[in-house]
Order: sequence, then structure tokens, then C-alpha cells
Amino acid sequence: MTDKTYNVLFLCTGNSARSILAESILNKEGAGRFRAFSAGSQPKGEVNPHALKELDALGYPSTGFSSKSWDVFAEPGAFEMDFIFTVCDSAAGEVCPVWIGHPMTAHWGVEDPAAVVGSEADIQRAFAQAARFLKNRITAFINLPLASIDRMALEQHVRQIGSLEGASVKSAKAE
Repeated sequence: MTDKTYNVLFLCTGNSARSILAESILNKEGAGRFRAFSAGSQPKGEVNPHALKELDALGYPSTGFSSKSWDVFAEPGAFEMDFIFTVCDSAAGEVCPVWIGHPMTAHWGVEDPAAVVGSEADIQRAFAQAARFLKNRITAFINLPLASIDRMALEQHVRQIGSLEGASVKSAKAE
């Protein structure tokens, strides 16, 4: 067993909802083994309050988050990522920066709860569903035998996680 702490970056276009949910969930569920971060290609500049409300309701940390550019993690001196997961289809299709250390990447697309238009209950339900889908992916990920599996098999596993229940259209087609 290794004592390595794996750095994981969740990417989304706006870095205001799904990537924030994933960052908080992994930091709590994978505490000690994983350190999660989030960023966006075109950050909105603020975190969606429904995402923070959902995290709080589920017992996950809901403070200290910011919507920031993925460029922060491509700069010299930035944390070297071991894994990078896109959680929205738009970010998956963009040209990403060159990441230090050649991290393993996969697309774990989930429909955007921030795009839901409707009642407060409809919006809350969308955020709850996105959080559930992300938690299921994160649970599958943290249970992989990272220290004892070869890179090729691990790449296949992290990509397959993206096709779990709730996969966006692009995720479902990728596998």
C-alpha cells in the first residue's frame, strides 16, 4: 500500500456547479488519499449558490470554493495532477493546457444542473441528481486499487466510470 496522496482536478467550462460538487465530495470521501481541485476553461467568477446549498445538505464542505481558470493549474509551481476529469461535455471538447506530469484523463460528463429552468424544487432536484451521479463516480474511483493496477488497466477503469448512471450524451457515446 502506498502513502501517496493523489491530486485530482475536475474541469468544467464555468467551474461553478459540477466541478465544485466533485471537488468537495472527493476531498471528504477521499480524505488522506486524494486532494481534489476544480477549475474551468471560462470560469463564471462565482460558485452557483445551489451547488453550495446541495453540498451543505449532504454534509460536504460548502465554503472556501471559488470559480477559477484552469490556467492556474498549468502554471509553473502548480500542483502536479495525477488525474484530470472533465465533468461537462463542453470542457471535454476544448483544447486543454499542457498539464505538468502527464496526468491520466477521462470524461465523466453529467448534465448541467445550473441549466435547469423551472421551480426551485426542479432546480434543487437537478443539483441533487448531479451530486448523486458524481458521488457514485467518485466512490467507484476511490475504490480502484490505484497502487497495484497497471496504467493501461487504470485508464480503462477511469474512463468506464464516466459511463455510469447519469452519463451525459457525450460520455455515453465515448465508451
